[in-house]
Amino acid sequence: MQPTQSIDPVRLALVQSRLDHIALQMGWVMTRTARSPIFSQSHDFSCFLGDGDGILISQADGIPIHTGGGGLALRALIAAFPDAIDEEDVFLLNDPYVAGGNHLPDWVIARPVFFEGQRIGFACNRAHQSDIGGGAAGTYNPDATEIFHEGLRLPPLKLVERGKVRQDVWNLLLLYCRTPDLMDGDLRAMLGSTRIGMERLEALVADLGLDAAQACFSGVLEHGDRVMRSCIAALPDGIYEGEDVTENDCFEAIRTPIKVTLTVKGDHLTVDFTGTGPQMKGFKNSSVANTMSAVYMALGSFFEAELPRNEGSFRSIALVMPLGSAVNPRPPAPMTMNTVFIAHHIVHAIWQALGKAAPDSACAGWGRSVHPTCSGHDSGRGRDFIMYHWHAMPGGGAVDGRDGFGQIGHLIALGGLTIPNLEDYEQLYPICYIKHELRCDGGGQGAWRGGTGVEYIVEMTDPVTFYFRSEGLGPPSSCGARGGAEGLGGVMEVTEESGAFHEPPAYGRRSYGRCSYRALAPGGGGWGDPLERPAAMVQRDVRDGLVSPQAARETYGVALDSRLAVDAEATAQLRAAAR
Repeated sequence: MQPTQSIDPVRLALVQSRLDHIALQMGWVMTRTARSPIFSQSHDFSCFLGDGDGILISQADGIPIHTGGGGLALRALIAAFPDAIDEEDVFLLNDPYVAGGNHLPDWVIARPVFFEGQRIGFACNRAHQSDIGGGAAGTYNPDATEIFHEGLRLPPLKLVERGKVRQDVWNLLLLYCRTPDLMDGDLRAMLGSTRIGMERLEALVADLGLDAAQACFSGVLEHGDRVMRSCIAALPDGIYEGEDVTENDCFEAIRTPIKVTLTVKGDHLTVDFTGTGPQMKGFKNSSVANTMSAVYMALGSFFEAELPRNEGSFRSIALVMPLGSAVNPRPPAPMTMNTVFIAHHIVHAIWQALGKAAPDSACAGWGRSVHPTCSGHDSGRGRDFIMYHWHAMPGGGAVDGRDGFGQIGHLIALGGLTIPNLEDYEQLYPICYIKHELRCDGGGQGAWRGGTGVEYIVEMTDPVTFYFRSEGLGPPSSCGARGGAEGLGGVMEVTEESGAFHEPPAYGRRSYGRCSYRALAPGGGGWGDPLERPAAMVQRDVRDGLVSPQAARETYGVALDSRLAVDAEATAQLRAAAR
């Protein structure tokens, strides 16, 4: 085998790009063939590639929280089938405790790839199923107090054996699902996407030759390691702390801190969660794979954009995750909510700590979501439905040089989760969209303004059960950076056709008749001193309805006349007085 240090760096770059393109191709196949809108429109899945030992060599597609711990799933599979991984086999797994899963709804299809009889890799798709049984339609059970309440648990198992689908296993999977027609099509799409990945990876190895390909796989991992070490080495040696807090355990007000201590020593970084609160009663506990993914996502998004997206980039990172804590619970703790919360809190805590080490690169926090899942019977179409209210997503946080996104998918997706077309949803579900617009004054003030969040109003035209998982309800949930302010908190309201008005809980299930649902999604945090924001940008925000004239004057120190033109003299006086 060719020594990795002698490989042409241009060749390594081309191999990494080709691996990443294979992952993206797999994602395109999934998007175009899956039946569930959660995949075909929202892209709540991720495709990744591993080498023959289960080490991730590309995680270029989809959502970072899915892929960062994907190597744990592959290595659990290899351990479960040490001598029984054959050509044309396909494996399925999801369990967080025994299979390297992050939470139960995220099913991993892993297809081994062979060349000349030797296993050279895995093509994988981790996808959030629309329903997997359990105590609540749509996978999120806010009443869960143990993982057995959350749906079907899958250790690594063979779904396809030497090219033949195990029909008994397939039938079992469909039997556990409330929407088996969707799952049937979605599983076939996952199989198809991994077949494309397998064929493309085989072609890459054929082009390079077996020994050269394996040397390149090792080489891209080593390159990722070198790049990350250079990022860490650029930080001052020291100890930096960050903390975010979840205020409830899904049942009562219990404050659980997510505390992190970063120790930078040369080109090595230790991420220590000692001091984090104990595991919770509700379903926000984070599995090891989920905690790893959240840590890697927080670090990868903070450092340079050219950081390779493979597992080698995190060889220099040591994690300390105390057993029995909210970031490494003991079984049978529930954890379906963990990919959103507490992963969001983990990222915020790490960004805060990193912001102390490199203040100019600090990231403002994103708003937490308030959107629910709902289910019921669609009388017009004669079928049951499960729907995610993606359109009520929050605003993102600002960074130096860019305002926060007005509305974007969960923080843990970093833009990889797509907000779907509402016209399509009106054709798929018993829903009528009344309002979907950016909030005024919702974003945290700053030289760079936080994303505003949205006001979202819909009418459900059939009786419906909502499953609320609304960490962003109530007080502000984002945080500012470098003198920026936090964004506004979230609001939820339900008004039934009878006129009955309800203020739903942050977590829980509630059933209503025909009703109107309204949400104010939280805003993201601002970056920098608001008085440093150019007056012309404040003027534009006011004209766009994102900032009120009053906030422009009182917070940004910008005076506008009746035609919304900037009064330069009054603005100079306001800002001088504020300073």
